[in-house]
Amino acid sequence: MRIVLIGAPGGGKGTQAKMLIEKYGIPQISTGDLLREAVAAGSPLGMRAKQAMDAGQLVSDDIVLDMIRERLAKPDAKKGFILDGFPRNLAQAGALDKMLEKIGGGLQTALHLDVDFDVLMKRLTGRRTCTACGQMYNVYFGPSRVEGVCDKCGGKLMQRSDDNEATIGNRLKVYENQTAPLIDYYRKQGKLRTVQGLGEIKGIFNSIVKVLESLPSAKSAVAKSPAAPAKKKTAKKKAGKKKAGKKKVAKKAGKKKAKKTAKGKPKAAKKKAGKKKPAKSAKVKKKGKKKGKKKNKKKGKK
Repeated sequence: MRIVLIGAPGGGKGTQAKMLIEKYGIPQISTGDLLREAVAAGSPLGMRAKQAMDAGQLVSDDIVLDMIRERLAKPDAKKGFILDGFPRNLAQAGALDKMLEKIGGGLQTALHLDVDFDVLMKRLTGRRTCTACGQMYNVYFGPSRVEGVCDKCGGKLMQRSDDNEATIGNRLKVYENQTAPLIDYYRKQGKLRTVQGLGEIKGIFNSIVKVLESLPSAKSAVAKSPAAPAKKKTAKKKAGKKKAGKKKVAKKAGKKKAKKTAKGKPKAAKKKAGKKKPAKSAKVKKKGKKKGKKKNKKKGKK
């Protein structure tokens, strides 16, 4: 499966992506992670990205696309991938389509996790993280038993500095202006699938799985799976057995006919023999009559 995740910050993309990775065995490709890894490794692309970041500039789309291309060339991405964090605008979406066409694997679907603005605000502003073990809570949806104290280790819970209403409000506006138009872009391509990102995590995941497995390309992948030819072979074997069975039945029938005809011939011979016997008895009678006449003649002469 080749998927692009679309959704506002706090929409649950990261959580759902991890569950999809476990189910389908395909990698999640986060452009943020790719950039950090490339910079840390000191690769040519990482050096170019670092120069742009050090100069206070955005990393160009060309660099990001080259990183994605390199990542897709790895063996674990042959089955598919989940692309998270890219594209963020229409220009990047068009560039991504061209790049995927060149390497021979276009997108299967754009999965949109739809969440109301008010819910997003509560999810983001209500986040609290344990400074000791990293456990996360939400004061609105999943608070700790004791306010400000971690249930697991008793550590102190803190709010990230950028999880305030002003910063989050700005992030959501940027999403609405730049990323939201991707919804129409992929809808026109017939690739958009929308799932409501509200409710329990497992319930949302089950809805996503239903959507993905109902896609035409997913059905054809199942039809082309290694199990399909095996069924055909077994069908051929069964057909061969049936033919062999028919041949055996035909042979048996032929033998029975031969036996019947063989049995029939002696009977016919016996009948002929029966006809011949009366002919002999008739001759005997004639001979007897002749002898009788001769005897009578001799008596007359005397």
